[in-house]
Amino acid sequence: MRRWIMFALGIVVSAIFAWIGFRGLDFAALFEIIGNIAWGWLPVAVVVYFVAVYILTWRWGYLLEPIKPVHANTLYPIVLIGYMGNNIYPARIGEFIRAYVLKRNEQIEYAPSLAIILVERIFDGLVMLTFILVALLFVDFEEPVLNDLITFTTPLFFGALIIFTGFALRPELARRVYTTIIQTVLPQGLQPKILEIAERFMGGLVALRDARLLALTWGSSFASWTVEASTYWIVLQAFDFTVSFWVLMLVMGLANLTTILPSTPGYVGTFHGVMVLTLEAFSVDGENAGAYAIVMHMVLWLPITIAGAVMLGRQGLGWRDLNTAAEIEEQVAT
Repeated sequence: MRRWIMFALGIVVSAIFAWIGFRGLDFAALFEIIGNIAWGWLPVAVVVYFVAVYILTWRWGYLLEPIKPVHANTLYPIVLIGYMGNNIYPARIGEFIRAYVLKRNEQIEYAPSLAIILVERIFDGLVMLTFILVALLFVDFEEPVLNDLITFTTPLFFGALIIFTGFALRPELARRVYTTIIQTVLPQGLQPKILEIAERFMGGLVALRDARLLALTWGSSFASWTVEASTYWIVLQAFDFTVSFWVLMLVMGLANLTTILPSTPGYVGTFHGVMVLTLEAFSVDGENAGAYAIVMHMVLWLPITIAGAVMLGRQGLGWRDLNTAAEIEEQVAT
């Protein structure tokens, strides 16, 4: 039930963003622009994007290292499957699919694995905010809705990092805090199970207290997103308009920051609407901005979804396994 509620909410949010971004555009002109782009740039962008994802796979390996060392080459197919899951399932269920396949392959329990994935999202959000704030040093940006998003998410991500790092550095204090909350709020019959899950969840935060792993996590996060930013520049070369790299950093940061909102699978609508609004704020006409958003999304969505499906088959898994993972996610969430 929760999954369907989130799916319905995602459709509403995505529709609102799509309407804001695409209202009033000449769609005939927009698709004419897409038909006339220099398509040869797109395969280059796809290759660079896969490199960026591979760097993020190294980051996952660093965070997993205290639990069980797993090489990035082993993790990469699982990451691709997870991306595919996010692109075809609502509510970022691909993240749980990633944990499901990892447990199947490496016997790493769900709780610490999901804790690590949550930490990854916090690092992603902080890197996006860093890119946005750096870009704003070089460009003037007056878009009220998106400025409000920056204002809202900045304390959210920094606060989450502080809390998770504090839990990692002071595990005994963390245990006292969550034990008190669980024993106060939850029925007595549920308490042992939830306490056990919380203890396993804490195991996923161990890397945050290791200076070497923390530095590698930060470094790989920035490296990956910097490489991904270059895909936005490469795709831009296929179009007749141009903006500065700082604007593209802002475009990428804001488009990815909105993934914290409920949306359709693959972030259709939110991604496009935010990208159009941002580019229009820098005097790009709506049809060019809309065409760029559609092509950019295709570069990021289609190849990795196909690759994830191929990896799913090579792992000996099928669509039934994805549905099983989604059902487990529903049970854990409730």
